[in-house]
Amino acid sequence: MDFLKFFSGKYTGTSFKKELKNILGFKPDNISLYQTALTHRSIRETPDENNERLEYLGDAILSALVADYLFKRYPYKEEGFLTEMRSKMVNRQQLNEIAVRMGLKKVTLYNKMDGALKVSQIFGNTLEALVGAIYLDHGYKKTNKWVLECIILPHMFMDDLENLEINHKNKLYGWANKNGKVLEFETLNERLENGRRLFTVAAMLDGKNIAEGKAFNKKDASQLAAQVAVDKLGIVNADSIAENY
Repeated sequence: MDFLKFFSGKYTGTSFKKELKNILGFKPDNISLYQTALTHRSIRETPDENNERLEYLGDAILSALVADYLFKRYPYKEEGFLTEMRSKMVNRQQLNEIAVRMGLKKVTLYNKMDGALKVSQIFGNTLEALVGAIYLDHGYKKTNKWVLECIILPHMFMDDLENLEINHKNKLYGWANKNGKVLEFETLNERLENGRRLFTVAAMLDGKNIAEGKAFNKKDASQLAAQVAVDKLGIVNADSIAENY
């Protein structure tokens, strides 16, 4: 579906609702909420026209729903385990991959000419905005059911997540300490992209740039750099043998 044509009036409300229903599995009521949820700020800058506010709301709701799911699934696990599992379930990369599998990439309105967006997690953000739209449109109970049936059960495999290491910085720090290396993260560049600051962060091992990551905040950029470094070094765990860096 061409959303630029839709916003110019060439697509009817009925057509858009049909597209949404295919993704959501139910009929949306307040169609404007979903238009906003699927619109990135690279196309619409004002807060009431892009999905950043809905992303904020959906992020909080999704986190709460996942916390509730984990609390009931693991009645005898401690807080630390539950917190780590929630982080694994709602981290940006995970949500972005789920959003793409759900087909949100095809229906999200964003500036495809903006190269910086290719390295960001905008579809995961869109998924969070969609959760916010569903909550405002249909309430908590319906949102809880949708998140469980459309996100958690078909896309989040709990046994695999229990064994997944997602904090690549911690893994890389552990490896560096074990092998007598000095690891630092250095911000190489900071520039504006469509009104947002895009950061380039490097993972520096003994003063040598071994990997870089780009994101719209330093934390995500450093995690991406660490992930590239972990893959490059072939680190499975902190006990891996040191490479010649």
